[in-house]
Amino acid sequence: MSVLEINTYQYFELEKLAWGAFAPLTGFMGREDFESSVETMRLCDGSVFPLPIVFDVSKEEAEQLKHHPTTQLSYKGEIVGEITPEDFFDCDREAVAGKLFGTASRGHPGVNVLFGKKEVFVGGKVRLLKRVRFAFSDHEMTPWETKALILKRGWKDTVGFQTRNVPHRAHEHLQRTALDQVDGLLIQPMVGHKKAGDFTPESILVGYQTLIETFYRPGKVALSLLAVNMRYAGPREAVLHALIRRNYGCTHFIVGRDHAGVGDHYPKYAAHELTRRFEGELGITIMRLHGPFLCHACDGFVTEHTCPHFEAAPQHVHEISGTEIRRILQSDAKPDPSIFREEVHASLSGVRLFEEENGE
Repeated sequence: MSVLEINTYQYFELEKLAWGAFAPLTGFMGREDFESSVETMRLCDGSVFPLPIVFDVSKEEAEQLKHHPTTQLSYKGEIVGEITPEDFFDCDREAVAGKLFGTASRGHPGVNVLFGKKEVFVGGKVRLLKRVRFAFSDHEMTPWETKALILKRGWKDTVGFQTRNVPHRAHEHLQRTALDQVDGLLIQPMVGHKKAGDFTPESILVGYQTLIETFYRPGKVALSLLAVNMRYAGPREAVLHALIRRNYGCTHFIVGRDHAGVGDHYPKYAAHELTRRFEGELGITIMRLHGPFLCHACDGFVTEHTCPHFEAAPQHVHEISGTEIRRILQSDAKPDPSIFREEVHASLSGVRLFEEENGE
């Protein structure tokens, strides 16, 4: 039987397809679903699916796959899955990048990944034969494990929270705001492929474990890492993240100010607007939350809806970002506890904080 070696990025895609995290997809997209997703944010059957999930191979590998009904997939020399190839295609990557990311600039990490993929995309159903164990795997639940936990805790309503950062007070405010409206909160930090400079799985895990154990009521919050690759596709990715959380058993999902954004590529709250386009079709309720930002005049976390100083007296306003938290962690200064909890900061001492350049 034919065997093809895959990289970490491809393994995470394979695993999540097999787990049903990308349902209704059961395999890598063929040309028709790919083009439909890019153009309409739907699959050919009309299901909402805003970003393509593709399997890239070289021209030589494509020829190999064409001669076998099924090819086994190997990760670091060990058979982990298989693909039944049904379609072979490519695309105008510059045009596709413009539609998915709003730019074809290689300075955008999602565009860079797209242009770095091999020459041919292969569509076809997949099977996972063996789960690869990573350092964080004991802290990642499958969709069925997550649903079992939700059932065990008796949560009728569960809100999912997406992040790729260690926890700071603005995100904590969003979580508490949402948790006031539901039975439970599922924090699912993304730990698949990310750009250099993003936080490592270990730092995110340690930071959130400290926050939850110290500052949240027992039994109300669950933490599970999620090995899904970041696309940095802003509004489109917000819709994909909502679909994933639906597949993990969440009834609600938080979409914030610049969901899955990078730099200034996307307008603030563009994700709010795009999720409204699919209202009632996602199988999950979107919580569109504003802000939050710290206002020293109001003396607390507020939003544009509740604070008069955002425009009238912006000198009082402090918007917290992942960039600022990185800067705090790279310095020896003690953090302002109104921005970054001292307990979380202390827990990260000695932990590798940031991702390095990853060619996969």
